[in-house]
Amino acid sequence: MSATVHLKPGRESSLLRRHPWVFSGAVATVGGAPEPGDTVAVHAADGTLLGHGAWSPASQIRVRMWTFAATGRDAPEAPPEVGPELFRNRIERALRTRVPVASASEPAGRRLVHGESDGLPGVIVDRYAAFLVCQFLSAGAERWRDEIVEALRDLLEPEGIWERSDVDVREKEGLAPRTGLLWGAEPPELIEIVEGPCRHLVDVRGGHKTGFYLDQRQNRAEVAALLTSGVLPPDPEVLNCFAYSGAFGHAALAAGAAHVTHVESSAPALDLLRRTAAANGSPEEAIETEEGNVFSVLRGYRAAGRTFDLVILDPPKFADSRRRLEAAGRGYKDINLLAFQLLRPGGALATFSCSGLVDADLFQKIVADAALDAGRDARILRRLEQADDHPVALPFPEGRYLKGLLAKVW
Repeated sequence: MSATVHLKPGRESSLLRRHPWVFSGAVATVGGAPEPGDTVAVHAADGTLLGHGAWSPASQIRVRMWTFAATGRDAPEAPPEVGPELFRNRIERALRTRVPVASASEPAGRRLVHGESDGLPGVIVDRYAAFLVCQFLSAGAERWRDEIVEALRDLLEPEGIWERSDVDVREKEGLAPRTGLLWGAEPPELIEIVEGPCRHLVDVRGGHKTGFYLDQRQNRAEVAALLTSGVLPPDPEVLNCFAYSGAFGHAALAAGAAHVTHVESSAPALDLLRRTAAANGSPEEAIETEEGNVFSVLRGYRAAGRTFDLVILDPPKFADSRRRLEAAGRGYKDINLLAFQLLRPGGALATFSCSGLVDADLFQKIVADAALDAGRDARILRRLEQADDHPVALPFPEGRYLKGLLAKVW
């Protein structure tokens, strides 16, 4: 291996803790002429080998580590070679951490590979029934795409593998967006999956993320459990904001909600929502949909005096960089303030942030400030986070991006 990266003095501590990112400011010298995605040997300033990672000259994250050199008195030999066998082993390990592992015959949705937390930086693999949907989000993932697809094909035997590498983060890696068939049969227009009592129609070709918000699976169950617990008034009315295909609302109806109002800015998403509601046999009179900017719609509801027993806020990421953090905080406070103002006494708020830069403590403070400004008293019933098929590696706290609160409001 000819390409090397030497770090500046004192910048090796994060790699010794097995954090997988090397930022551009930590790099002192680069030996050789690595191309994007090439494997480089990363050394401390004193020459100690720290591990091997993927070179990404366009990104602020200059190296994403594939392997780490062992440390300690009883450390074994050099780290494993970066190549097809390593990727296959990492995928097998990821599958073993998920219980149960979704099979091709199970009409369910599960995340099977979760990037850095599964030792595969930039690689996302989701299963929807018999199909896999992949994202290759880093230069290293792009470099080894074919080998990873081959391992997925052999290990999981799907009907087809579809690519959804069409997210903004690829631009930061110097990569163009790309979607399309990687292997096998093309997925149908909509794939049906089952989650608890609900059926969901998933658009893997053009829907949000890889087609569905798999990370909210357990939180939808928490909301459903709240509705059956007796904590809310009988026959509750629900407001589901940033609804996408309506998954939270469908779960609420299945759990006994009398009426759900869905607010979403995308007309195609609302069409998918209505088709999904029909697939679940939901009564038309129990569902209301409104297309529009959620902030504006909720202000209109406030002006009209509308109120609800449960409000669900699952907005998109408001902060994708530190320079956006202050504006994101204002956005989260504004939308939660509106939610508090629309809640009836004794109601509940389920509120989320998927901005990794907004940590759980900061998010709670923002929501608390919103409640204070709304003149409402609230108690946390549950702290919510991403589903267990979206694990967080201990050295990589950035992997915990989704956080939420389920609160009783007076």
